[in-house]
Amino acid sequence: MSIDLDRTRPIWRQVAAIVVARIEDGTYPAGSRVPSVVELSAEFGVAASTAQKVLAHLKAEGLVRAEVGLGTFVEDQRATG
Repeated sequence: MSIDLDRTRPIWRQVAAIVVARIEDGTYPAGSRVPSVVELSAEFGVAASTAQKVLAHLKAEGLVRAEVGLGTFVEDQRATG
């Protein structure tokens, strides 16, 4: 699946918006693992540093949590909000 990104806007924000939409629509339900840096890089054709920025942003927003050695998981928004 190829995703067309608008190269005139920050790529990381566009990728983050897509991941947020997937969380909201249940593609990535609470407790599920979201794609890794490598997986995001491959899917969207972006640099690893861009994918890292996406995951850091989602973590800062409280949407995901990182578990060392396991991956990044969707937070249960009902429990936190």
